[in-house]
This record gives sequence, structure tokens and C-alpha cells, in this order.
Amino acid sequence: MKKFHAWSVILGIILLALLIWQIGVDALWQDLKLLGWGLLPLILIEGVADLFHTLGWRHCLSGPHRSLPFFHIVCIRMAGYSINYLTPTAGLGGEVTKGTLLSLNHRGPQAATGVIIGKLSYSLAQLLFVVLGSVIVLWRIDLPVGVWMAMLAASTILGAGILGFLAVQKYGKLGSIVRWLVAHKVGGKTLKKATHHITQVDNDLKLFYKEHPLDLPLSMFWHAVGFSCGIVQSWYFLFILTDDPSLVIAAGIWLLGTWLDLVSFAIPFNIGIFEATRVIAFRLVGFTSALGLTYGVALRLEQIFWAGVGLLIYAVFVLRSSQRDGKKRFFPKKENLSRFLHDLHEEQ
Repeated sequence: MKKFHAWSVILGIILLALLIWQIGVDALWQDLKLLGWGLLPLILIEGVADLFHTLGWRHCLSGPHRSLPFFHIVCIRMAGYSINYLTPTAGLGGEVTKGTLLSLNHRGPQAATGVIIGKLSYSLAQLLFVVLGSVIVLWRIDLPVGVWMAMLAASTILGAGILGFLAVQKYGKLGSIVRWLVAHKVGGKTLKKATHHITQVDNDLKLFYKEHPLDLPLSMFWHAVGFSCGIVQSWYFLFILTDDPSLVIAAGIWLLGTWLDLVSFAIPFNIGIFEATRVIAFRLVGFTSALGLTYGVALRLEQIFWAGVGLLIYAVFVLRSSQRDGKKRFFPKKENLSRFLHDLHEEQ
């Protein structure tokens, strides 16, 4: 897996270099100069979107975590985002980080359920927003039939997977495979102990959906508002660099870019891929490749900025935790997820 990550990054850098070489360094530099300080509002718009996404995540929390101060939840979410962005953990490292930071205030499996439900809510809201937005907006843009067919196929597969994950959560089947293995005496004592912890999480998941039936839709609503900020961001970019800042075109660019992100989420860092998808999105709506690359680079700089902010927040959490109990908490790896669930149970 480490080799896969390394080669993905190397190939991504090569792809980005080829894009810049083919489109032209001068064309990219000229557009970036025109953007200038306009990059700052782009960064701030993403910060506003993060606040809405935090509101969405707050509806996914249960137990004592629901009463945590909003700013504290913002900080936890930003710290998790930085770990997801800066480490090749396929989006898991940041989620474990968020659960760990939640458990610093209140011990128990509710930290894990809040992260699991939050991940589902974000993914489901994103997919529905892209699908509904495409139906409303993209039909007004002359897209090739092949693009529509690819979007339909990918959206169907992703939707089936996400809905399956919802069913697994709602009916407490997250640990069903592990429990089956234990029932057939596979895995020994280690797996048997893990079964107990995962069953606790399953019970809490079922309890959440029973006691808070409206919180998932409310969470998805706030995530949708956060995604809408991306359309504003695209429109603002077109306003600065083009003579036709159409809101419909801006929405089309965001929808196409986000859909392409959904089908390439497993590639570490998305280096090169992210910029290439923006070039494709801009070309599909009639703009130049140089403008699309400029937009991709601007969004990359915005992501790096907020990842840096999140990393500083994470460092503060680590420092305070080490000062309080003498323990140092480092960046989690994917294999630490089961250990995290175990620690939650032991500390309960």
C-alpha cells in the first residue's frame, strides 16, 4: 500500500508537470497574476463552507458530544481535515483523529458513532447535491452523451454503496462479519475482544437513528449549504477572470469538478488529478484549458492553507493533551482504528 501511495504521488506530480508544460507556464502565470489578491476571498469562502459543514456534523453527534461548544467542534473538524489531506490514509486517518479528539472530552463509543454517521451524512449529501444539481443545471450546458452516461453509471454505483452503508448503520450491522467469524471460532481471543467493542458501536448507531430520526436530514441540509459555497467560489473566480460570470456556468463547473472528485477519491492527495479534472470541467463548459488549470491551482492553494490551519490546531490539541496527562498522540494510521475503538471502551 505504501508503494501504491508513493507511485500515485510520483505519477500525479508527473501529470501536473505535463499539464503545465502542455498548457504553458506563461498562460498559467498570466492568469494567476490577474487573480492576484482575489485568491484571498476564494480562501475565505471555503472557510465559510467549513462552518456550514461543521453545523452538519454537529447533528451527527450523540450523547455528551452534542453539547460541545461550536468552535471546539470546528477545531476538531479542521484538525481531522488536515490529517486526511496531508497523510495518505484514504480518508480514514482524519476520521480517527476526529474521534480521538472527541474522546478527549467525553469517553465512550459515541465518539466513534459521531464520526461514522458524519462520514455517511457528508458523502450522501454530496452525492445527492451533485445528482440534483446536474439535473437542474447541466442540461442547460451542451455536454457529450458519453459524459452523461459516465456520470449516471458512477452515480448509481456510488449511491448504492452509500445507501448500503446507511442500512448497515441503521440496523447495527457494522460488526456483523466480525461477529460471524467469532461465532465460527475464527480469529481467537483478539477478534473476540474486538467484537465486543464493535457491538457497542453498533448499539449506539441503532440508538442514534431511533432517538434522532431528523438529525441525518438536517445534517445533510447544512452540508448542502456548504456545497453551495463552492458554486459561489466558482462564480467569483469567473467574475475576476472572465467577461461572462454566469451563475449557471459556475454551478456547472463546480458540479462537474465535484463529480470527478467523487470517482477519483481513492487516489492519495489527488496531485495532478485534481488539477486535470478542473481543466476538463472548464473545457466542457467552453473555457480554455489555461483558465481551468488556474482554477485548479487556486483551489489547491486554498486547500493547502486550510490544511495548514488544521495542522496547527491539531498541534495545539496534542500539546494540551500531553500537558494534561503526559501522553503524546501522534498521527493515526489506518490500522489504529480497531485500537482506537478498544481504547474508547477501556477508558469508558
